[in-house]
Amino acid sequence: MAVPYSRYLFGALPWYSFLIVLGAALAIWLAVREEKRTDFPKDTVLDFALWALPCGIIGARLYYVIFSWSEFRGDLLSILRVWEGGIAIYGAVIAGLLTAWIFCRCRKISFLQLCDLVAPGLILAQAIGRWGNYFNQEAYGRLITDPALCFFPFAVLIQTSSGAEWHMATFFYESLWNFLVFLFLIIARRKLFRYRGDVFCFYAFLYACGRLVIEDFRMDSLYAASSVRVSQLLSLLICLGVFVRYFILFRSEGSLRFSGKLLPAVLAVLYDLGMLPLMLGWISVSSLSLRFILLLSCSLLNILGFVLLYVACAKGEVIYADIKE
Repeated sequence: MAVPYSRYLFGALPWYSFLIVLGAALAIWLAVREEKRTDFPKDTVLDFALWALPCGIIGARLYYVIFSWSEFRGDLLSILRVWEGGIAIYGAVIAGLLTAWIFCRCRKISFLQLCDLVAPGLILAQAIGRWGNYFNQEAYGRLITDPALCFFPFAVLIQTSSGAEWHMATFFYESLWNFLVFLFLIIARRKLFRYRGDVFCFYAFLYACGRLVIEDFRMDSLYAASSVRVSQLLSLLICLGVFVRYFILFRSEGSLRFSGKLLPAVLAVLYDLGMLPLMLGWISVSSLSLRFILLLSCSLLNILGFVLLYVACAKGEVIYADIKE
C-alpha cells in the first residue's frame, strides 16, 4: 500500500477517473434519496447533475490551470488531459455554486435547499476522489526522514528522479477528514440543523478548517504568489464568511442570545483576521512547528467558536429540507 501497483484500474482506464466518477455517482444517489423528503419536483437532482458535473469539471480544471499556468503555457492541448491529474476541488465547488444559483433561478426553487441536498454527497465524493491522488502519486506532503514514521498510511512512497522517497500522505489525511465530516453531516442533518443552508455551511466550514492545516504540509500547493497558498487563504476566508453569515442571520432574527458562549466565536474571528497576514505572505514563519501550532489552533478555535455560536442561538423548527413525515 505504500506505493500503488499501477495508475490504471485495467487497460487504459485510470484509477483517477474511475474514482471521480464513482464519487460523483454516490453523491447523486445520496442527493436523489434525500430529494424524496423535500418539496422539490421529481428528478430535480438529476437535472441539476447534468448541469453541475460538466461545469464542475471545467471549473476544477480552470482553477488548477490558472494557478499552474507555467505547466501549460508551452502545451495548451495539455489543458484538456484531465485524466492525468490536475484539478482543484475549490474550483469545482465555486463552479458548482454558480451553476446551482443559475439552475435555481431558472427552476424557481430554493438555492440553499439544493445546496443542503448535495453537501453530504459532495464531501463523500471528495473523500473518495482523494485516493486518485494516491494512484497518480500526487498531493503528497513533506519529505520524511525518520525511519520510524516511514509507514502507510502516515507516509507514502513516492518515486522521484533520485529514487523512492517517503512523504507525508496528505491525500489520506484529507480523505479521512472528509469522511468524518460526511458522517457528521449524515447523522446531524435531521437532529441538529434547523435552517436552510445549515448543512452546506457546516460542510464548507469543516472542510475549510481541515484543509487549512493539511494544505501546509503539501509539496504541490497552488500559489497565487511566491508564498501565498491559494487553498489556505480561501479556507480562511470561507471560515470568516460562515461566521459572518450566522452573526448576521441570527442577530437579524433576534434569536441570538448574547452570553459567554459567544466569546470563543468572537475570538475565533479575531484570530482568523490575525492569520490573514500569514496567509497573504506578509509575515513569514520559517519554523514548521510554529506554523503547525498556529494553523491547528486556528482551526480548533474556529470549530469551537462556530459550534458554540450555533448552540447559543434559539432553537427553531427543522426546516432546512422541508422534511416530510
